Amino acid sequence: MMKKFCKEFLPYIIILIVVLLIKLYVFSLVRVNGPSMETTLLNNDIMILDKISYKFSEVKRFDIVVIDLNDELIIKRVVGLPGEKIKYKDNKLYINDKLIDYNFKHSYTDDFELDEVIPSDCYYVLGDNRLNSSDSRIFGVVHRNKIKGKAVYTLFPFSRFGNKK
Repeated sequence: MMKKFCKEFLPYIIILIVVLLIKLYVFSLVRVNGPSMETTLLNNDIMILDKISYKFSEVKRFDIVVIDLNDELIIKRVVGLPGEKIKYKDNKLYINDKLIDYNFKHSYTDDFELDEVIPSDCYYVLGDNRLNSSDSRIFGVVHRNKIKGKAVYTLFPFSRFGNKK
C-alpha cells in the first residue's frame, strides 16, 4: 500500500516542492498598484519578479525594482546608487554634477537636489510618473535589504507582454 502511494504521488509531491521553492527564492508574480510608473507600467499590469539576479549582481541605475515598504510591495525605478549625489535641474538628471543620458520616458521632474551622498547599501528610487508618485523624494533612500528583486517582464495583459526597461 505504501509502495503504491509513493509510486503514484511522490512525483507530484516533488513537483509541488520544486514549484514552491522556485516561488519563494527565484521568481514570483507581482501586480502594479497605481499610476506611479506610467507610461512604462500601467495599473494592474502583472509582472514577473526576478528574486535571484541581485544575489549574483548589483542593483543598476534605471532598473525597475520591487521594494517592501512597510509590508507593501511598490515598484519604482532606481535613479541614484550608493555614494552618489543626485540632482534634477530643468528635467535633467545629474549624478555628482555630471549630466546623465537615459532612454526611458518619464513625466516632468521638478528641480531638486540631495543635500547628502546616498549612503552605502542604499538607493534613490523614483516613479516614472513623477507628478503622481510617492518615492524617495517622500520616504527617502531605500536600503538594499528592502529591495525584493527586479521587475522584468509584463505577463498580463497580453497586449503589453514583454521586457520593460
